[in-house]
Amino acid sequence: MEATRKHMIQDGSSMFYHQPSSVQQMDISVQTFDSYCTLESSSGTKSHPCLNTNNNNNSSSTTSFSSNDSPQPNNNNNSSRFNNASSEFHHSPDDNNNNNNSPLSGSSATNNNETELSLMLKDLETAMMEPDLDNNSFVDTGFGQQQQHRVVSSAMYRSMEMISRGDLKGVLYECAKAVENYDLEMTEWLISQLQQMVSVSGEPVQRLGAYMLEGLVARLASSGSSIYKALRCKDPTGPELLTYMHILYEACPYFKFGYESANGAIAEAVKNESFVHIIDFQISQGGQWVSLIRALGARPGGPPKVRITGIDDPRSSFARQGGLELVGQRLGKLAEMCGVPFEFHGAALCCTEVEIDKLGVRNGEALAVNFPLVLHHMPDESVTVENHRDRLLRLVKRLSPSVVTLVEQEANTNTAPFLPRFVETMNHYLAVFESIDVKLARDHKERINVEQHCLAREVVNLIACEGVEREERHEPLGKWRSRFHMAGFKQYPLSSYVNATIKGLLESYSEKYTLEERDGALYLGWKNQPLITSCAWR
Repeated sequence: MEATRKHMIQDGSSMFYHQPSSVQQMDISVQTFDSYCTLESSSGTKSHPCLNTNNNNNSSSTTSFSSNDSPQPNNNNNSSRFNNASSEFHHSPDDNNNNNNSPLSGSSATNNNETELSLMLKDLETAMMEPDLDNNSFVDTGFGQQQQHRVVSSAMYRSMEMISRGDLKGVLYECAKAVENYDLEMTEWLISQLQQMVSVSGEPVQRLGAYMLEGLVARLASSGSSIYKALRCKDPTGPELLTYMHILYEACPYFKFGYESANGAIAEAVKNESFVHIIDFQISQGGQWVSLIRALGARPGGPPKVRITGIDDPRSSFARQGGLELVGQRLGKLAEMCGVPFEFHGAALCCTEVEIDKLGVRNGEALAVNFPLVLHHMPDESVTVENHRDRLLRLVKRLSPSVVTLVEQEANTNTAPFLPRFVETMNHYLAVFESIDVKLARDHKERINVEQHCLAREVVNLIACEGVEREERHEPLGKWRSRFHMAGFKQYPLSSYVNATIKGLLESYSEKYTLEERDGALYLGWKNQPLITSCAWR
């Protein structure tokens, strides 16, 4: 174990394991790695969407990274569990009936485990009080046998107390600390305990915990591009993702909040214009523009001529069931019904590839630029010398737009070190998972798929990946404000009418949602924790 630990190397911003010829495997001894990521679900037997299917006939529900996705060590059948990463999602319709005996409601731990934990805590407390405790002390594990251990650490004792009282957030944090400190024994033990506390069909903290545990295991499994490829190896089909995104859209006001606040700023900025060109840096399904096209169609004095340039990553074509031309066709039909002269241009390229000559800007048009939850995917100076985040803002400023709208998650995960980022991820997404319960009942047949396909990948990417492989890099509004100021922008006031409309919208969801207007920006929160911000610039 110690020899392996000495050969664990931090290479730049990605972690990997270097095994010399004298070290053929890591000594992970509690149980096989395959069981570490066993997560529960109530949606029928389905494998995790991001992992390849294992064709082992003895376990039809097992999924694992293929040998092509992650490097495998040359060893025997007792290979390193962390390098041979596999992840299981056991989906059982009876999950909710089996979750009554744990410290957390919905957990799979039994009353016997609680008794054993109590015994372990007592034995450990006694052992820690021994004045002559040394590195070779014997500690009763509470499982009917004694094993030789090193001095019981305060972290071990603290973790056992958290487990006994069902403090899942605390145990997740202790596991993240063990991962960061390369404490493989502690990590192994905590992962085995967390298995019994998380469930994708449980309470919000248990569901989020399942994906955070998946992220921790994925971080240990590999590094850099290999782990990212494994996480992206299989996307859901177009119709499935369309359904999941629609369900999430209807269940949470985040998207509507962003769309309506941005549309309000654009409508205000172009209210007297006859020719309007909108550049959308993440057109997706084009759903944002439905309400704006209708509003422009009803504008006193007649609608303007509207042209939309829709930019989207070509890898997202599966989500549209085809190319960007389908988005243009749908919006074109809507514009025709509303009497709005309309033109659409699709640009299937990554935002890092955008140049001015690809945007089709014309003289005499009022230009509106939309950044909807997309800029945090752009690498900045902490990732690459090219700094596409600031480059895009400077490029847009050269176009002299009438208005630029920004909607982003209010979180600090860009340059934050691993542990603070882990805590930020936990707090931010726990609020999201809690809010989902307001509209999607615990027994909603598609809720698990919605969370897996639309949210889990973000969580795993934030925890498991580093460097250029980590695409989820959120910044709080204060940092975005500094970037816009450096690019030469000034803040543009949001529409008070739209703000009042959004407040009314939130009332139809839950009173726990909060909306605050501060320093010219809107903050959407859950229980007073800001989650999404919206602002405009020119």
